[in-house]
Amino acid sequence: MNEQKILFSIITSPTHPNFSSLYSELGISEIIIDSMRKSIGKLKKQQPDYIVAEFAYAYSSNYQAIHTSNLDVLLHSLKKYSPESKVIVLVKKDELEYVGHIKEIFPLHAILSYPVNESQFRELLQ
Repeated sequence: MNEQKILFSIITSPTHPNFSSLYSELGISEIIIDSMRKSIGKLKKQQPDYIVAEFAYAYSSNYQAIHTSNLDVLLHSLKKYSPESKVIVLVKKDELEYVGHIKEIFPLHAILSYPVNESQFRELLQ
């Protein structure tokens, strides 16, 4: 019997798509998390098969001196806690040029620019 796959939906903005019904149809258990900090804490306890998260570039902040996006710390944590997780990154078209650096931190399963649709996700999850 196959173990049910787990997907973390890290929802930090209203643009994050709701594909809960698709995940359910594919037999994937979705865990909704509302912050990067909480996702890292959850990651220490449970290793997901998939992570869906939105990319946000740190344009000009003190944070940018160390990290250039909201995903940097999460991706570094994946190396230690869940190196087999497949990460799907959602990005606004105007930030697409900045997403390349995170591929150097952790291999990504996919980078999708908005608008995204259910058929794109279906292909990535099957």
